[in-house]
Amino acid sequence: MRIEYENDTDLAEFEAINKGYRNDIIVNIKGSRFRIYATTMRRLEQDFETEIKEYGFYEVEPNIVIVESATKESIESTIEYLFKCKYFEKLRETGVGSPSHEENDN
Repeated sequence: MRIEYENDTDLAEFEAINKGYRNDIIVNIKGSRFRIYATTMRRLEQDFETEIKEYGFYEVEPNIVIVESATKESIESTIEYLFKCKYFEKLRETGVGSPSHEENDN
């Protein structure tokens, strides 16, 4: 398994921590790529309340993972735990995760 960030800069991490979410995470596992949307519970609640008020419903991001904080450390430890719990196998079974021809990851 390999965790990548499309915008892997200090500024992107600073913004993620302050905004409470990060949506540029790609997890590569044995030829499959999974886009993960990591959010804090606080940010999720804010988004929920705003969208309910404006639209009357809340559309959940695909592959949402709730983390304690939007730091790389928190995100990566959560993803590693999910990997051990076979979370990504469940996503693969539902057809989520695109084939990748880059490399075989463990």
